[in-house]
Amino acid sequence: MRLGLLGGSFNPIHRCHLSIAQSARRLLRLDQVLFIPTGDPPHKQPGTLASAQHRYRMVQLAIQDEPAFALTDIEIRRSGKSYSIDTVRALQEEYGPDTALFFIIGLDAFLDLPSWKDATHLLSLCHFVVISRPATTFLSVAALPLFPEIPKEELLALDAGQVERADVPLRNGRTVTFLRLPPCESSASEIRARVANGRPLANLLPPLVESYILREGLYREDSERF
Repeated sequence: MRLGLLGGSFNPIHRCHLSIAQSARRLLRLDQVLFIPTGDPPHKQPGTLASAQHRYRMVQLAIQDEPAFALTDIEIRRSGKSYSIDTVRALQEEYGPDTALFFIIGLDAFLDLPSWKDATHLLSLCHFVVISRPATTFLSVAALPLFPEIPKEELLALDAGQVERADVPLRNGRTVTFLRLPPCESSASEIRARVANGRPLANLLPPLVESYILREGLYREDSERF
């Protein structure tokens, strides 16, 4: 089995998240994409992060008609700080050695990988699928100390739009796949701002998610239901 892992706050989940999951599944021939909402961090600021219960439910609504999408509350159930290395280890144990894990991540977050807990070990446990992000160049990856083997020519070709995909094998036997996808026009912060200001959501969300946000009063400046 080839299993994609897509984590995030999903605050809220929107059409760009779904588009990324669909593209990764198609291009990497994944059998399933598993959505992994984060828990409630202790530094949460009121009004900025909906509760884990709400965010989990929104993901559930967004993917319910997609048979190749699944959802787990593994990070929501975990007490204390949640690290990707712990999540991947737990999923390895749950799914077994016959399942190959593909960690789907935005390019901007991937550039922070050296600062993650046990980053080198994490790279040995799963493949990485790195998605293009606005105002972030693939060439920036060449400066990361964890990846001396990535040819600059391939990164430059991605930035120039000459290729849309580059598969880079690592010495540990895993692969980093870089995908240049069409830019997405929406963001969770923009959606939250639109809700807070009472502006139209302009088809940025799956209909069921939009209805849930409005019904539960999420992201409104006067709302106490987070």
